Amino acid sequence: MTLTTEQAALLERAAAVGADLAADSTAEPGRVDRRLIAALAGAGLLGRLYPEKGVSAIDLCLIRQGLARANPHAETAFALQGLGSHPIHQAARPEVADRWIPAVMRGEAVPAFALTEPGAGSDAAGLELAAERDGHDWRLSGEKTWISNAPEADVYVVFARTTPGAGARGVSAFLVPGDSPRLSGTPIEMVSPHPIGTIVLDGVSVPGEHLLGETDRGFRVAMATLDLFRPSVGAFAVGMAEAALDLAVRHADSRRAFGREIYEFQAVSHTLADMATRTTAARLLVYEAAAAYDQGDRRSLTSLAAMAKLMATEVAQTVIDGAIQVLGARGLEAGHPLAQLYLDVRATRIYEGTSEIQRDIIARQLRRALADEEPTASEP
Repeated sequence: MTLTTEQAALLERAAAVGADLAADSTAEPGRVDRRLIAALAGAGLLGRLYPEKGVSAIDLCLIRQGLARANPHAETAFALQGLGSHPIHQAARPEVADRWIPAVMRGEAVPAFALTEPGAGSDAAGLELAAERDGHDWRLSGEKTWISNAPEADVYVVFARTTPGAGARGVSAFLVPGDSPRLSGTPIEMVSPHPIGTIVLDGVSVPGEHLLGETDRGFRVAMATLDLFRPSVGAFAVGMAEAALDLAVRHADSRRAFGREIYEFQAVSHTLADMATRTTAARLLVYEAAAAYDQGDRRSLTSLAAMAKLMATEVAQTVIDGAIQVLGARGLEAGHPLAQLYLDVRATRIYEGTSEIQRDIIARQLRRALADEEPTASEP
């Protein structure tokens, strides 16, 4: 896929914004960086999440890729504003969406996508957090963990069990303000300084108007969001791989050993060639998945989105590791960009569906395609 002039400009604009915001991060490690979020809004990027014509998956990918090249911390803050608020935008009642979406776009409200539970992990059909009727309203009880922006988020999209024993068909989505009584939370200290934590809902009262979509149809709300954001996780990974590759190439071209630049050693130059090839292939696959979303090709999207996330995150891990090998010990010095990339990239192979889950999805789609090709009993 070849980018249009406008798309290429958006990519470069995002990279420039990421570089400009490098000094705007003032939060403690593991805390929500509200100043950075406000700066992203001021730069006009948060407004791109909800344009009048609807969000474009390729635009989302380009912004995340560009930000990740220069500032993975800013990229994460941007992505979480979208992930946490998109279910509100697509499924909330107009008066509820009007309360929260403009605040998110202005960088004044921090949302969170609360799907994962201690015992469920990637198995969304196994959710146990209970939502029980309380007249017109609901009461939610249970625990969510590894939730980005928790426990500091201003609003949570919580997926809860409304029909026991019904699997994915018995899950509903609710909007829960972060200051709700009987809602508590604790941060989780991660290897990479990412704002993430656990929240506990102890009979939290949720107005009936805060149901997102239909009762027992919350899985659709979750999947509609993940279908949009999963390819862009790959874009985040591609941006980090591009940053690592650039650092490695520049270092190899200037670092001398044994009387010549280390670029002249075939072991180094071929490593860089492989890194560049894999990064380019991952980038093209990410764009292909995003194009499938924008064109409404849902039949291809499931496989392509899984492939894009799988390949891009695995490639980024390999490329960043290879870049550190080229730079040697200096690439592992505290504060070096590669050292931080090494920490940041690892989680991408886990969240929004592990690499193993992506392989399951791809394999399942292959089998479905085969079944679709098989003739029925009435065919000759």
